Amino acid sequence: MRKKAVLLLLLALFAVFQAGCSYKQEFQRSDSDYGSRKNGDPKNSGVQSYGKASSNPNQHQNVFFEYSSALSKKVTALNGVAAANVMLTDKNAYVAIMLDWTAVGTKSTGGIKEQNNTGTNEGVYNIDSGTPYGNGRVAASPYNSFFTVSDHNQLSHELKQTIADLIRADLPMVQEVHISANMEFVNYFNEFAKEAWGGRSLAPWTDSFNTVVQYYFDGGSVMPKPITQPGRVSPQDWQMVKPH
Repeated sequence: MRKKAVLLLLLALFAVFQAGCSYKQEFQRSDSDYGSRKNGDPKNSGVQSYGKASSNPNQHQNVFFEYSSALSKKVTALNGVAAANVMLTDKNAYVAIMLDWTAVGTKSTGGIKEQNNTGTNEGVYNIDSGTPYGNGRVAASPYNSFFTVSDHNQLSHELKQTIADLIRADLPMVQEVHISANMEFVNYFNEFAKEAWGGRSLAPWTDSFNTVVQYYFDGGSVMPKPITQPGRVSPQDWQMVKPH
């Protein structure tokens, strides 16, 4: 009887261990973990599906672009992503995201935290100036905002791979998928999305769009002056300026 009891105890402990291992493996494979980089995680398998894949010097010279509501919703639904705007072109897919830290490992490195949200505890918007007024003109800001990451290379490979795979599942012929959580990039894409949400054509904005994506993904030397709201700003009001 004693041997049987010991055997049952060992079997129970083994079952708990197996369940723990299974849970850990499932967590690593899920969209709650973008940082483990363990063997068997499908986010680490296969060919990299985001970033530069062509030697074409005109890869970011897009003929047209359009907002994808369906893909924006799918990317936003991922753990770790607070909001996303996806733009599709004749060649590529471009994704602007903000993070919400509901998943681990969304950044590949540490670095400076770009948002200061402590004002919410003091009843103010800007903890540095003490003003209670927010900036409703932008989607992402340095205060009381979802999180941004200046350099897209600091985003987790697993996060970018997950987003790119999701997009390629719907659009297998897309040539390249580019992803950024840069604050200005997010705000530019939010302005493009507003045009689409308002039922207005994005055609007049194509040159400005190309300038934005070339600046952030292809070493472009010029960028449009940031748009300010309220009040629609026409494409002619976007002045090409040298970055500071």
